[in-house]
Amino acid sequence: QVQLVESGGGLVQAGGSLRLSCAASGRTLSNYVMGWFRQAPGKEREYVAGINRGGSYIGYADSVKGRFTISRDNAKNTVYLQMNTLKPEDTAVYYCAASLTYYGDDPKKYNYWGQGTQVTVSS
Repeated sequence: QVQLVESGGGLVQAGGSLRLSCAASGRTLSNYVMGWFRQAPGKEREYVAGINRGGSYIGYADSVKGRFTISRDNAKNTVYLQMNTLKPEDTAVYYCAASLTYYGDDPKKYNYWGQGTQVTVSS
């Protein structure tokens, strides 16, 4: 079983940047497809980005395409989400998730989740 811990959230002004990290322990991260999701108050958890085991397949939600970049460093057992040109509507708790086999945007098909990190974007 893999344990995931997110970090890097915080308060930033609109137009600013943040980089989130998701550190894995317990198992080698290279065994897992990884995804980032977010959940704003009163809303369902939504897909942000995903990356396959080797990093050759990457996908983004339309709402973040061109602004966010997902990457992974399997040697460091860490996945990143670089967020640029942040908007107030990006405010949410951001979660990383791991899947043994599934690559896609359905949160129900991810096996392991971190505790989340809060991102707040002020206007």
